[in-house]
Amino acid sequence: PTRFEVAEDPTSVQVRLKGDWRQSEGLVHFRDLAVDLEGDAAGKRLVLDASEIGSWDSGLVSFLVDLRRSCESAGNELSLSGVPSGAERLADIALAVPEREGAKRTDNLSGFVKSLGEEVIGALKGGREFVQFLGEAVIALSRAVRRQARFQGGDVFLIMHQCGPQALPIITLISLLVGMILAFVGLVQLKQFGADIFVANLVAVAMVREMGGMMTGIIMSGRTGASFAAQLGTMRVNDEISAYETLGIPPVEFLVLPRMLALIIAVPLLTIYANVIGMLGGALVTMAMTEVSLLQFYVQTIGSVTLGDWAGGLFKASVYGVIVAIAGCLRGMQCKKSASAVGEAATSAVVTSIILIIIAEAILTIIYTILGV
Repeated sequence: PTRFEVAEDPTSVQVRLKGDWRQSEGLVHFRDLAVDLEGDAAGKRLVLDASEIGSWDSGLVSFLVDLRRSCESAGNELSLSGVPSGAERLADIALAVPEREGAKRTDNLSGFVKSLGEEVIGALKGGREFVQFLGEAVIALSRAVRRQARFQGGDVFLIMHQCGPQALPIITLISLLVGMILAFVGLVQLKQFGADIFVANLVAVAMVREMGGMMTGIIMSGRTGASFAAQLGTMRVNDEISAYETLGIPPVEFLVLPRMLALIIAVPLLTIYANVIGMLGGALVTMAMTEVSLLQFYVQTIGSVTLGDWAGGLFKASVYGVIVAIAGCLRGMQCKKSASAVGEAATSAVVTSIILIIIAEAILTIIYTILGV
């Protein structure tokens, strides 16, 4: 957890510590502060204000020791304010005798094990936070069904406009090219058997059942999921989300729920559009490479795709919309209070969305196969 704030002016950098600095609350390492100070503290006076901290233990002492060593090596002037006298005396004792050269033993194997353990712990913590956030989103959605959720209905339509009609150009381009690629690859094989007409079946079934929804979800993860993460991340940096919590307004209901509802509605509609455009792209390639007419392609397409295929594909698209909204909003809520963290949150939202979309695609396909849908 981040328990410090950094502010700077032309001559100094102020670091304000707050909260409890105990190992049971999660250690705050000096490297976390060093990332925020990188390039900003050169030649400036560093002012450490610890007047707002609560309880503390050796974690605070370790932080002070690392900070003083860093300032000494970089030549920065350090000014302490409000630091508990006990912690400052313990830091003085730790720095009284310099560490003997070669006294610290380095073990590459133990370092690797430590790094691996930290990664595993981080992954488990991230999984727990994701499940917790998903539960809060489901509760907010259930409250919306009962008309008890607190959010502005106009936000849903505004977000639908941003992630719906404004996404049509990129959806058109990608879907058209995907349909053309599917038709071209299919024709290369089917022409060997004189089955050119069945390329319509291939394109239609592939777009409706799999490719239309998945490509729309991936496009929305890069276009809309990253936008959600950047918006909420900026609100986190500006303490707007903290203001909502102070006023008793649940951020999940007021900020996350409208975005989730907008994508649940918009992504299936975009998927229908993407399916039609993909079939059109397949028809263009088929007519250019064979003697199949547009009417023949249309008749073959209508006969190959059932209502169950459309329903299954649109259900997948709705799931992808929820995934994009949850991943984007989660990463935005987890954003740390720095400008670089907003970009990291947007990148993480895209990566998380794409991975979860592929996993959901595989799971739903297996379930559909077992059910015979």
